[in-house]
Amino acid sequence: MAKVFILLGGNVGDKSKILEQTRNLIDIRIGKIIQQSAVYKTESWGFKTEQFYNQAICLESQLTPFEILEQTQALEKQIGRIKKSDKYEDRIIDIDLIFYDELSICSTQLTIPHPRIGERRFVLIPLLEIDPELSHPITGMSLSQMLDTCPDKLSVERLD
Repeated sequence: MAKVFILLGGNVGDKSKILEQTRNLIDIRIGKIIQQSAVYKTESWGFKTEQFYNQAICLESQLTPFEILEQTQALEKQIGRIKKSDKYEDRIIDIDLIFYDELSICSTQLTIPHPRIGERRFVLIPLLEIDPELSHPITGMSLSQMLDTCPDKLSVERLD
């Protein structure tokens, strides 16, 4: 079983309900969720719009990284995401594969670890909550070190 970290996010519709639906589908189709962070309300990154809800989850999965990518893209479509483009835009749900064990992959389809982890507080803060000992498998930096050097200063507010 692989230990997989995923970040969920969205800023359209009933965000709490959509995150819950997404977690339930991931638990059924990708792997058992063993940890989840609180939900965080975050400023949009890269464009101005409605605030996002973000949440990190950790799961155990028997799927390969490419199978997980296929499943997450299918789930995004099932939940109602119209298209996934290269630009920043409003979205009902975004499911990003952040870490897959200590694996490093760089292909045209998938890059693991996610290439912009260290640039985004809305990724680092929820990940730190569920695994404060986690380190980047390539750089060796802890999440705390990455957060300390993160250039992003946008608001990331924990919701209760």
